[in-house]
Amino acid sequence: MNTILTALQVLLLVETLIVTLSYSMCWYEYANSNPLLMSERFKPHSLWLAISLITQEIFFNCLTLLLLPFGLGSPRKQPRFNGETPILLLHGLFNNRASWFWFKLVLRRRGFRNLVTINLSSFHNEEALTEQVAKRVDELRHSLNVERVHLVGHSMGGVIARNYLQLRGGENKVDRCVFLGTPHAGSKLSPFALSPLSNALVPNSEFLTRLAAAAPPQQAKLVNIYSSKDNMVVPARSAHLDWLDNIVLDRIGHTGLLYRHKSIEAVATALGRVDENR
Repeated sequence: MNTILTALQVLLLVETLIVTLSYSMCWYEYANSNPLLMSERFKPHSLWLAISLITQEIFFNCLTLLLLPFGLGSPRKQPRFNGETPILLLHGLFNNRASWFWFKLVLRRRGFRNLVTINLSSFHNEEALTEQVAKRVDELRHSLNVERVHLVGHSMGGVIARNYLQLRGGENKVDRCVFLGTPHAGSKLSPFALSPLSNALVPNSEFLTRLAAAAPPQQAKLVNIYSSKDNMVVPARSAHLDWLDNIVLDRIGHTGLLYRHKSIEAVATALGRVDENR
């Protein structure tokens, strides 16, 4: 018992440091881009906002890490919703399919039964992960007898989805794609990530430059959702895409997008519009 308590204390300490440092870097970016913010930094509402964001993100990060063991390996049950368009959920860096636990629970209560998860390695490059997604999409299409799938990509998962759609020929196999907190223009925190993917997610990387130059998908319907208070996509503007619909949320951290009601409802609405337009 003492060992477990010690491990939890270490986890809490590490997450507190990571989240506090990430939001400190966000503040550094915001203050340098808008010096007028300096006069607001010690006012009660600003301090409360900072404490609220940091506390929530620490909680959501710890919860996600504790869920990781439940996402190891492949799902035991294969989807059986024949004829119904599957929704393939693509998680972010250093997570696995368990990070969608609460997200899936809420969507199922909204009537979405066709949810499928996949584990994406954090230690392979973007092309290997895109190939994995392409294979899973084809498996779902053939096994469920459907022409297309829907994609929802959180963080890195959204970048992989874009690569699949724009550069790897997946556009005709995807009906709707929803990006959630995706660093479309990279993140200034990427150099701190010890992963081959960190090279691809550095702003102005060769990969992101190719992706930005690629033609927007014409067949798939896309929606982009992100938070103006994201602590991992720095600056938050890097999550914006000029050529599609952007839904900008507030007072939600990066991991919080997987748990907060506003973000899940935004995704549900985007996916719901697909069914309404059929």
